Amino acid sequence: MNISQIFIVVSIVVLAVIALLVFFVRTKNGGENRLSPWASLAFAFTLAGILFSDDRLIGYGLMGVGVILAVADIFNRAKRTN
Repeated sequence: MNISQIFIVVSIVVLAVIALLVFFVRTKNGGENRLSPWASLAFAFTLAGILFSDDRLIGYGLMGVGVILAVADIFNRAKRTN
């Protein structure tokens, strides 16, 4: 196993742990804190970017789209709560 394969495995494990935390953490009012469609899409793009990291242009592009979608979701949720 070379260093890039180890990085991919570690990244997938970290993303899986984050996904589990998001699914199991409760909100203040006792309801479930579910992923929004935008957050799910951002997670999928980021995961695809990690999986296709052999081609840097495609991998980083997919990760960038995932980050942009995640930031857009954060702003959207912040507007709804205020």
